[in-house]
Amino acid sequence: MNTKLEKYLDTVDKYLRPLPVSERVDIVKEIKSSILEMENAGVSAEQIEERLGNPKELAKAYLGDLLANSSGLGWKRILTICAFYSVAGFSGLFVIPTLGIMAPVLLITGIITPIFGLVKLVGAILGYDMPYIVFQLGPVSLSPALAFVASLIMGALLIVAGWFLWKLLLAYIKKVSTTKTRLSI
Repeated sequence: MNTKLEKYLDTVDKYLRPLPVSERVDIVKEIKSSILEMENAGVSAEQIEERLGNPKELAKAYLGDLLANSSGLGWKRILTICAFYSVAGFSGLFVIPTLGIMAPVLLITGIITPIFGLVKLVGAILGYDMPYIVFQLGPVSLSPALAFVASLIMGALLIVAGWFLWKLLLAYIKKVSTTKTRLSI
C-alpha cells in the first residue's frame, strides 16, 4: 500500500480515538480493505483519497453511524456517567475551592513571613520595639535574630506547601477533565 494512503489511514485512526480500540481497528480494516480493492482495480492513490474524502469527515461519518446504530447508551454507560458527575460535582464543591483558596494563601503567607521577620530584626537593630510583630513558640518569645531565622524557615515551608497544593489542584482538574473526555463520545 502507498505510504500516502498509510498516512491517510493513520489520520482516520487518530480521529476515531474516542472509540474503543476494537471498534476503531475494525473500521480502519474496513477502510483499508476498500483502499486495497480500489488499488487492485487500478485506481491511483490520489483518486482513492479523492473518493474517500477528508479523513476527518470520514471518521465523523463512522462515529455518527456508530452512535445512531449502537445501543451505546445502555444502563451501564448511564450509571457510569451519573456516577462520574456525582463524584466530580460533589468533590468539586470541596476540593477545588479548598485547594484554590489554600494554595495562594500559603504562597502569600510564605512570602510575607520572612518580610515580617526582617522588619522585626531591623527594628531591633535600630532600637525600635515592634510589639505587633511577635514570634513566639509556646511560652518563649524568640529574639529578633532567632525570629528572623525561624521566619525564613517557616516562609520556605509555607511556599513549598502552597506550591504542592497548587500542583495538586491542577492535577485534580486535569484528571477530572480527561475522565470526562473518556466518558463522552
